[in-house]
Amino acid sequence: MNFNDFEQKYPALMTCLKRARKERRLAHAYLLHGDTPQIRNDFAVALAQLSSCLQPKSDGAPCGVCQVCDQLCRGVYSEYYTLTPVGKKLQIQVGDRTNPEPNTVRWFEEQFYFTSIAGGGRKIGVIFDADRMNTESQNAFLKTLEEPPPDSFFIVATGNPAALLPTTRSRCHGIMVLENHCEFNFIGAPELFATLHKLQFSSSRDLVAAEQAAGQIIMLSRQLENQADSEVSAIWATRIEQAEEMDSAFKKRLDKHVESGVAGEYVRIRNYFMSAIHTWFAQVYQLSCGVPQEFLANPEIFDNLTLPDISEEKAAGCLEEAEKLLYNLRFMVSEELAIRSFCMNVAMKH
Repeated sequence: MNFNDFEQKYPALMTCLKRARKERRLAHAYLLHGDTPQIRNDFAVALAQLSSCLQPKSDGAPCGVCQVCDQLCRGVYSEYYTLTPVGKKLQIQVGDRTNPEPNTVRWFEEQFYFTSIAGGGRKIGVIFDADRMNTESQNAFLKTLEEPPPDSFFIVATGNPAALLPTTRSRCHGIMVLENHCEFNFIGAPELFATLHKLQFSSSRDLVAAEQAAGQIIMLSRQLENQADSEVSAIWATRIEQAEEMDSAFKKRLDKHVESGVAGEYVRIRNYFMSAIHTWFAQVYQLSCGVPQEFLANPEIFDNLTLPDISEEKAAGCLEEAEKLLYNLRFMVSEELAIRSFCMNVAMKH
């Protein structure tokens, strides 16, 4: 989604932002509240273009074709820095003050005090999933928000702004881009929904079918770690290649960071995987209550699938099992056992 797409979708918001750019009144920091990772990522790029375009249009909109706009669109703008949660706890750490590790608050801040490698280009910093910053991390970043380095622009992006400290929120101008929609773009999503369809509508008291569904869900869940490893490794590929020429201590430090990044990305993708299971049963329940399919938040998960009629009572029972699964996975060591138990219970609801 580009700047023009956002203009059509959020005309009032984009008009205000364009006017602010035209009148040189853009804030130095914005709190971006979006309900999907994709829209937060896309809008951050659009906002970065708005703030840094070399040849803005007469109404303040970015031209979309200058060097900065083009590089931001292609993801190669050298002064675009991001900070994301890492590790099994999926957190943004504050980092060591004297020797901060990559993807920590201290490391992120450091980038804005170095001499620009783009010949004086504006530096743009985006903190994704900022609600994963703990109190220490947020407090450490406050001074930068209060007194930003010259020619810097910050975007604090989150799906849960209430989790941020009031002091953090108060230092940013708020922007809300909500869609009431969740994007399930993990590997195997169509296969997962097809499996849930068979489980709910074709496994009536059939324990063999339930076990087959469990096996398929477990297999799909195991692919998530490979996806996380692939995506994080792609992001850090250049630095990993450069590390081969560095001393062993630096390479070891970088490897540790990449490993932490993979763990964090796996947790994030896994959360969407489990949310997809809950969304399936929640929407089937809504349909059983008479809600038209086009009014659902994610009707596309039913694409190419025929949905038989189901009683409200049975749909509610299956939804309850999905909610129990999510709850159990917060505490149970064996994910496989939890999924197998869940599939058996759903099959017995018929």
